Amino acid sequence: MTAVAGRRAAGFTWVRFGLLLLFVFVFLIPIYVLLVTSFKPLTEADPGQAWNLPQTWTTEAWRVAWEKLAPGLWNSVLLAVPGSLLSCALGSMNGYVLSKWRFPGADVLFTLFLFGMFIPYQGVMIPLVQLLVSIDELAGLQGVFYGGIPGLVLAHVVYGIPICTLIFRNYYVTIPDELIEASRVDGAGLLRAYWSVVLPVSGPAIAVVIIWQFTSLWNDFLFAVFLTGPQSWPTTVMLNNIAGAQATPYSQQMAAAILASVPTMLIYVLLGRFFMRGLMAGALKG
Repeated sequence: MTAVAGRRAAGFTWVRFGLLLLFVFVFLIPIYVLLVTSFKPLTEADPGQAWNLPQTWTTEAWRVAWEKLAPGLWNSVLLAVPGSLLSCALGSMNGYVLSKWRFPGADVLFTLFLFGMFIPYQGVMIPLVQLLVSIDELAGLQGVFYGGIPGLVLAHVVYGIPICTLIFRNYYVTIPDELIEASRVDGAGLLRAYWSVVLPVSGPAIAVVIIWQFTSLWNDFLFAVFLTGPQSWPTTVMLNNIAGAQATPYSQQMAAAILASVPTMLIYVLLGRFFMRGLMAGALKG
């Protein structure tokens, strides 16, 4: 029976391994098409030859895609980096207060925060434009908030507060209250306990929020189209505008798509090992 059980276990292992290889193959098919098409000249970049290797290898599509995308890539960096950091800071402080400071109405306030996750972008677009225009007029600015990157950052930070608060709040629930009480006994106030006790152990939750918000901001298209002008367009809008008048430059589009996806892939590679750990924290508590 032991030998039979061992053979069964080995058989199941090979089946799982085969399924994983199949999934990897299916997942890599679009990436293969992207890569091989990006190295084709325009004469070969045709949907009918998508699976064929280039007869003539060229990096011309990459050069053109970089020239067209470079301003948008920099605008996306100016959008995604400060937006992610601000969302992380606000979500962390909100989550700390809602998990460790049990003031009257805390649960109601947390529920109201969560309602913000279900408001569609389209439902706030017109009021948001009016708000940003009013901020520019009151501050004596022209095209800074409405039409510029700061307004887009503000929109995403405000819209990201509910999900960031939820992630940090669920994570901080798992931190023992005794640690906070011990710091209070040692003379630490609410903010000191947060800075010295809670924040140093917040790495997994910070990684989740950075990945979530960075991806959301980098891939944003709807807010970017409505709230920014041509000088402030991020990568997604510039990528959408790579199109020919008579023929579609598939090789340039494929190269541009790869360039646009590299930053988010780097974020996942650098912080991905913390993602599931931070996302699942608090799933069984609070």
